[in-house]
Amino acid sequence: MFDKIIGFIGAGNMGSAMIGGILGSSIANTSQIIASAHSPETLERIRTKYSIETTRSNETVASRSDILFLAVKPDKLGEVIPNIAGYLKPNCIVVSIAAGRTLSALRDIFGKDVKLVRAMPNTPALVGEGMSALCANEKVGAKDLAQVQELFCCFGKAEIVPEHMMDAVVGVSGSSPAYIYMFIEAMADAAVADGMPRALAYKFAAQSVYGAARMILETGEHPGVLKDAVCSPGGTTIEAVAALEKGGLRDIVITAQRACSRKSHEMSMA
Repeated sequence: MFDKIIGFIGAGNMGSAMIGGILGSSIANTSQIIASAHSPETLERIRTKYSIETTRSNETVASRSDILFLAVKPDKLGEVIPNIAGYLKPNCIVVSIAAGRTLSALRDIFGKDVKLVRAMPNTPALVGEGMSALCANEKVGAKDLAQVQELFCCFGKAEIVPEHMMDAVVGVSGSSPAYIYMFIEAMADAAVADGMPRALAYKFAAQSVYGAARMILETGEHPGVLKDAVCSPGGTTIEAVAALEKGGLRDIVITAQRACSRKSHEMSMA
């Protein structure tokens, strides 16, 4: 059980998912979480759903928090951070989930040295299956970072990576749910073309992707080994695999994902 106050500035979809995951894990109770948001409607929704303390004042959240999540859009950081910088507790750990904002850039906006963690979660956190990456500046100790990682594991999995990997993280997990949704949609379209009802096609396609992913995570087998195990000689699966290879599936996935990572890098340099 945590003995710290956990604050959220921003309580939209991602902030709400994180709060729900933390409370659902019983690592903290409702009295340990405080959140602020610009919209009164958002605050009412969060207060009603989670029974936590809410406020319109970002400064209040900053002054109370031992671990402070900045769950706002990247373009709002320049507005939010200067207003809260003077209210932070001396040892507060600030966690930013804003894409494209480096630790150095965040420090410059604060205008002083603070304990900073940069995080990249993804939207499956909304269903407790997120994949998050964390990196920290030199002021964050190993114990501090382990506590932050434990919080992120409340709504999925989390790994600590060096900051230079964060652009790759955006490509492989931050943005990748969109690619997977497109793949599932295409699988369902094919099933519909073969006579299956749309709703049933989505269920078959989505469960197959979910199950295949769990096979990799739980068996530890190389994806190629698992693929080969499904491909009987002269069978239906190898016929599909050959068609995917002919269509350049691997090449287009690699090209698209690296384009995503390059865009993340460009954003961090802006």
